[in-house]
Amino acid sequence: MLKWGVAALAVLASVFVGLASWDGLLAEGSVADPYVVHQVRIERDGFGVPHIFGKSDADVSYGLAMAHAEDDFANIEEVVAAVRGRAGAITGEAGAQLDFARGLLQPEVDAARTYGTLSADTRAVVEGYARGLNDWVKAHPSAPRVRGLFPVNGQDILTGFLLRSPFFIGLDKPLAALVKGEPVPRDSGPADERGSNAFAVSAARSEDGVTRLIVNSHQPWEGGVSWWEVVVHSDAGWDFAGALFPGSPYPLLGHNQNLGWANTVNRPDLVDVYKLEVDAGGENYRFDGEWRPLEARRIWLRVKMGPIVLPVPRTVYRSVHGPVLKNDRGYFAIRYAGFGEAGQMEQYYRLNKARDFEEWQEAMALQGVAGTNFVYADAKGHVAMIYNAKFPKRAEGFDWKGVLPGDTSKALWTEYEPYAAYPKVIDPASGWVGNANNTPFLSTAPADELDPAAFPAEWGIETYVTNRAWRYQTLFGELNGPISRAALLRIKFDKGYDRRGWAGRWMAKVMAVEDPALAEAQALLATWDWSQDGEGAADALAANILGKGARAGYGGLPLPDAAVELRAAVAELEATFGTLSPPLGDYQRLRRGRVDLPVFGGPDALRAIYAPVAADGRRVGNNGDGFMMVIEWPTGAAVRSQSIHQFGAATVRARSVHYNDQAALFVAEKWKPVVLAGASPE
Repeated sequence: MLKWGVAALAVLASVFVGLASWDGLLAEGSVADPYVVHQVRIERDGFGVPHIFGKSDADVSYGLAMAHAEDDFANIEEVVAAVRGRAGAITGEAGAQLDFARGLLQPEVDAARTYGTLSADTRAVVEGYARGLNDWVKAHPSAPRVRGLFPVNGQDILTGFLLRSPFFIGLDKPLAALVKGEPVPRDSGPADERGSNAFAVSAARSEDGVTRLIVNSHQPWEGGVSWWEVVVHSDAGWDFAGALFPGSPYPLLGHNQNLGWANTVNRPDLVDVYKLEVDAGGENYRFDGEWRPLEARRIWLRVKMGPIVLPVPRTVYRSVHGPVLKNDRGYFAIRYAGFGEAGQMEQYYRLNKARDFEEWQEAMALQGVAGTNFVYADAKGHVAMIYNAKFPKRAEGFDWKGVLPGDTSKALWTEYEPYAAYPKVIDPASGWVGNANNTPFLSTAPADELDPAAFPAEWGIETYVTNRAWRYQTLFGELNGPISRAALLRIKFDKGYDRRGWAGRWMAKVMAVEDPALAEAQALLATWDWSQDGEGAADALAANILGKGARAGYGGLPLPDAAVELRAAVAELEATFGTLSPPLGDYQRLRRGRVDLPVFGGPDALRAIYAPVAADGRRVGNNGDGFMMVIEWPTGAAVRSQSIHQFGAATVRARSVHYNDQAALFVAEKWKPVVLAGASPE
């Protein structure tokens, strides 16, 4: 009996060791691109922001990778792990969900097929970036948390783009529903209450003859889609200041000497779901009166559970439409704009290098970026809001917001509308443009707006209006004369809420609750000035209530039970502070390392702060206003710009002074200088 017990323990121990090590032992990186010696110099300014100098653009992207890995390797590694289908080996179940998406979408197959369609100079930049990551890992062999992720090559970098970009155009909503076996939502609107702002004012409308651009993307403050700032300079003419996500070989927004842009996520209907007719054996599907084989593949998800990594099998399918999921409701195919195309890597690089509005629009006409608004400004005084979306050419007669029949080619689109047809507002008479994740038909002054009737219903252009859009429309409308820099920044940092939006509906529901025990809280809320500026006694209670309703209200979902949420708000504030009216600055905080500061604003305010409740009962920011820029082109003078990051340049290096050295400026709504070659900071 004892011998059997020892033997059993030995077997269990060997199984445990095997599960703990099998993933790393079996894994291996890609074949690296041919090695090139890069001539690069990296200098950091007083805030730790890297300035990358190189002879060629590829030299610069190599140095960019080295600098970014120094500041943020943990997030870069997670991007690479997702490219390999091993995100679950690092982050557990959450990563395994991304691995499932990778197995379903097969971005690595599309990357191998399309990589050669990129121009030679774009491939050189992408491969330079991959070499930089490889060399950094060689110099820091203990940094990776799992084995076999490196080396990477240019195709891997493209794979990362192909894997992540569909989720910026709304793939997350139908995919999540199909995985859960739920009905596919008809709404192509916002996934949650987070978003972005962007504004541009022309020299003709500004008070001092300066064209201005506000870059104000809202992203998570940490993780794989958090911003990292960089300035690049090459002898080949690449001079650009801006920010990027882990895994990108170049900035995704910002400015060069002559022009710049900001992005805000849009949500037109760019994803279609098809119900397939499948035979009893699940091996064939009907299409145009014939049976076709349904491709089936087994994928293995690597899921970290404590110290071990467990292999979990899943089966995914593919039809002529695209990836296919099976659930209790049947077999469903997914098709989305930009499916399997590499053009986004080409387009962003060309935008970086554009010298004027004509070249910039030529890059936009590549239609590589499937979706996201572009708000543009330049040295010549042009301003524009481009509702960029790769609209499928869809046939009339189908309910394109619903589930489509998968048995006919009449419902299967294969082409896209041209860039020339996109909704655009260019150089309006009002002299200003803006977007805050809202319908493109509220992009400027009312007299200059686009006509919704000019665009087909099959395009699925969103009609949603965010609180931020209501606010900027009101605030710009109040400026009858020239627009000063100070006035533009007041709009950007506005903390108000409009009663016409979700906040108005939600607060009305809260105030309508009939419960004597909540009368004191309602009386306090009645004094709220509809601004989260920290100047009123009701701001903290309003912050709590707004946080409870924002996600449902912004997403167009049924609002929660107001009585339940108001009772919870009262209990939470009294438990933490002993009062319903603590100062908002005591209740809402920015925390980073030893830095703990008050921060004002709120969900879906132009000064966007998203702050879940922490263990001590306070709201602590984790999303919203983060990396921002104000870019200015004075008439006849060099560009000047300023920026700010909610934390600092050293995004994961907790021991660095630059881990949180911008936080105090950020909460004070101040800026730091950006120095571009030939430019002068204000």
